[in-house]
Amino acid sequence: MIPVLALGLYILGLLLAFGVRSLVLRRRTGDTGLRLAAGPAGSPAWWAKLSFIAAIGLGFAGPVAALAGMDPVSWLDHPAVRVAGTVLAVAGLVATLVAQADMGRSWRVGVDPTERTTLVTSGAFGLVRNPVFTAMCATLLGMTLMVGNLLAVLATVVLIGSVELQVRAIEEPYLLRTHGRSYAGYAARVGRFLPGLGTIKGGPAGGAAS
Repeated sequence: MIPVLALGLYILGLLLAFGVRSLVLRRRTGDTGLRLAAGPAGSPAWWAKLSFIAAIGLGFAGPVAALAGMDPVSWLDHPAVRVAGTVLAVAGLVATLVAQADMGRSWRVGVDPTERTTLVTSGAFGLVRNPVFTAMCATLLGMTLMVGNLLAVLATVVLIGSVELQVRAIEEPYLLRTHGRSYAGYAARVGRFLPGLGTIKGGPAGGAAS
């Protein structure tokens, strides 16, 4: 039952967070918001995109493997862990959709270096700078707790690595170049993925994360 629920939530999440959100944006603006170019092979953007795709595949493979009989790792094989994972997965999916809605017309998958969108700092973005990524990682972590096998654990690890690379190497430099002091001030007071953690000091030219 739990692996079926995990797989259903995973597929629903992909459809809502990427498919429906893209269709809604296209209807409103004529733009899907999808910026899927991976950049030159071996570049940070290329690795971030490749690892994100790998995480999506592994996230699907975890519940499927559980349905096929793959056993969970011993330290995750407990009913309370599965219940907590279900709650976290549902909460994470809802939070993902709320954060995406807060982005409005600025919602994008990927980065176009030549594009300038509105800097969103309100709603969920007033709590952390990357609430969509935080919520996505929480969702996948919840699903990992639901099925508990090694493929699911690996999916969460790969997704977190992909998100860290995407944000630190690609999105933050782009936002500093594009929005300058506005983003620098925002990054100095609002955490990267969790409230108060990962603020950036030093201004648009660069700086240290606290």
